[in-house]
Amino acid sequence: MQQGKDSILLVQSTDAALAAAGLLIGNLTENTYSIENDIIDESTKFGRIVGYGQNSESFEFTAYGETGDPGQKAVLDAIKNKKQIKVWEVDLNLNEGGKHPAVFGYCIVESAEKSSPQDGFVEVSATVQVIGSTQEGEIDPLPAEMIEFARYGFEAPGTSTGEFPEQTKATTGA
Repeated sequence: MQQGKDSILLVQSTDAALAAAGLLIGNLTENTYSIENDIIDESTKFGRIVGYGQNSESFEFTAYGETGDPGQKAVLDAIKNKKQIKVWEVDLNLNEGGKHPAVFGYCIVESAEKSSPQDGFVEVSATVQVIGSTQEGEIDPLPAEMIEFARYGFEAPGTSTGEFPEQTKATTGA
């Protein structure tokens, strides 16, 4: 059974160089993928006619703000510069083929918000609307340090030094 912590978001500017890595949205606390349908609803002399209309898809996320987080910065830059952004919702669990299941879409950023309450951490949230429709697929295994950062993996005594790793060490990889 998939758990919420098994889902991460990677983003990439459409201006990124060929073969550039995806950027992990660091300190992600919540993400959502939504698909909605506009219903066609008409009345006739013989009763109601209801049918499917056009789909709309979006991704939403909330993360604790981190100065310099490349993933968060890519989203904020996209809305400021009115640029498209690529988004992948990635399942950290590998499938039978040894790859990560993912949903991909070209998007535009509808809204981005940075909230700074006096009694807590800064939060960054955004809603991105999918252009056309998303595509399901799979990506090659992500670097171990990205998955360990996202999951806070097990560590044996003596295998590392220092405090919890900074998120900037785990921001690239797809």
